[in-house]
Amino acid sequence: MKVCFVDPKAGVCLGCFRTMEELGRWTRYSNEERDAIMQALPEREAAYRRAREA
Repeated sequence: MKVCFVDPKAGVCLGCFRTMEELGRWTRYSNEERDAIMQALPEREAAYRRAREA
């Protein structure tokens, strides 16, 4: 079972980088909406890591 750990300051899961809203609504999103979110995650993770290094 996968468990999300959310950084409360950034509001994203540190494993998958989805937001709290995305996590909560994931099963209600269409396939297209999920695909769009998934495509955004690599850049979201990179931005998070850059911000942490600063």
